[in-house]
Amino acid sequence: MAEPADRDWDLTIDPDTVRMLILKARAISADMPDDYEDGKEHEVELDDQSQDSHHHDGLAEEEAEDLTEEEFRELVDDLNVDEAAELVAIAWVGRGDYDAADWQEAVNEARQRGNRRTAQYLLGMPMLSDYLEEGLEALGI
Repeated sequence: MAEPADRDWDLTIDPDTVRMLILKARAISADMPDDYEDGKEHEVELDDQSQDSHHHDGLAEEEAEDLTEEEFRELVDDLNVDEAAELVAIAWVGRGDYDAADWQEAVNEARQRGNRRTAQYLLGMPMLSDYLEEGLEALGI
């Protein structure tokens, strides 16, 4: 991992907010196994000798009870333009699109992409929690 850049800037977004979003993103990604598809049949192993075929018709009930993704979206939607741009830039730094030394360039690029669908954009990143965590680390935060 690259050494954190010497900072001549301050974050607008509170690092604790980013850490909370990391936890929520981690909970969202851990919520469902990668091979679990809505409307598919899966075998359920009861013991060493018994198996039962379990069919689920989507996960509407479970999804309705899990508010983590909704909370994530609301938190991101409540960020101002500068905070949202910095959050995206942190993810980009963590993903390796930018180095910590290119922080201002990353923030400017994120600001240009707008703030309208930031939560949706971030949730589309398969390893979002890792990217945010690595981004904070790369920035020395």
